[in-house]
Amino acid sequence: MRFYLFFTVFFLTSSCFLSQDNSQQYSSITTGADQTELYLAKLKNKKVAIVTNASGIIKNRHLVDTLLKRKIKIIKIFGPEHGFRGTADAGEKVKSGKDAKTHITVISLYGSHKKPTAEDLKGIDIVIYDIQDVGVRFYTYISTMTYVMEACAENNKPLLIFDRPNPNGFYIDGPVMSDTYKSFLGIHKVPIVYGMTCGEYAKMVNGEGWLKNNLQCNLEIIPLKNYDRKKFVTGLPVKPSPNLANDTSILLYPTIGLFEGTIMSLGRGTSFPFQYIGNPYIDKILYPFSFTPKSNAISTHPKYQDTLCYGLNAGALYKNILQNKQIDLTLLNMFYHHSVNKQDVFFDANFNYHAGNEDLKQQLILSIFPKEIRGSWSKEKEEFLNIRKKYLMYPEF
Repeated sequence: MRFYLFFTVFFLTSSCFLSQDNSQQYSSITTGADQTELYLAKLKNKKVAIVTNASGIIKNRHLVDTLLKRKIKIIKIFGPEHGFRGTADAGEKVKSGKDAKTHITVISLYGSHKKPTAEDLKGIDIVIYDIQDVGVRFYTYISTMTYVMEACAENNKPLLIFDRPNPNGFYIDGPVMSDTYKSFLGIHKVPIVYGMTCGEYAKMVNGEGWLKNNLQCNLEIIPLKNYDRKKFVTGLPVKPSPNLANDTSILLYPTIGLFEGTIMSLGRGTSFPFQYIGNPYIDKILYPFSFTPKSNAISTHPKYQDTLCYGLNAGALYKNILQNKQIDLTLLNMFYHHSVNKQDVFFDANFNYHAGNEDLKQQLILSIFPKEIRGSWSKEKEEFLNIRKKYLMYPEF
């Protein structure tokens, strides 16, 4: 067994100076939804259902409000995890009902009702999908999109996807999911960070026959303009989910999100979720940074509520991740070995579902170096890359 220690303060502070900014402003990109001239005629005199949340906007107006103003007949709205208005916390039950503003029926696609039923789609002529994703396998919007594709295929409904940029589309990393850990946190054999927009991903699902019974969805995608997938997309106008509040949390999400299946607090209940990370059991000499999670509007019962946690402000890794284009595996190793007398309960059953395999947990326990860990998933990653390249709509890295 090999153990290696990291001088945390040096590691984090030095990382701030490692790379030049490699980003693209969201405002320089034209989204699929923005290009109304490409799809309004397709919606005229149709009964429309929309799968969206608060991120489905055109300029400063929500897609639903824009289409209603254009006299498009919207019959139903389907909301993913966090709800149509995007205010629910991760895993929180979201009720179906009527949207208070438009009085349109809203159906939640989360919890026990993840897939539209035949009854849900009865009388619908066309379905639109428009959600801002962040390009991470365990971020559940791509699972929702897959279920919507499957429901549309089963019920002979065309699906129109308005593409949006993938902020984390500038790299590919992480183990490819094994079938053993298929769940709503990952339906397909893709890496944690897969480097595709939702439109490209939908093409892959269709093209590879990944829908149930090899069904094919009648799919059309309204593509992006001016999207540079080599760069991290900054300045999203709407939070993609309540706790991904800014560029830093979105960039750190593939790294920090892996801690969902551990004893760590991910900063929910603070002003910096997915940036602050720690627990009450950490070696406070090595990790003097502290925070106390509190109940707030978007995290009513955060882990370790009202309990002092020690750890890191991981926001200092921002430049490091931009340069290395990798999930930061060192944090997992550091916190596992420095959570005093808690190693035996550090991981819970959920960790393997986020990782997508059972190997990563064992590799971290044994302190295998990150380069060797990545080597263990290189073959499957290469197989994925060969699949992925068939469906890319925008220039490669």
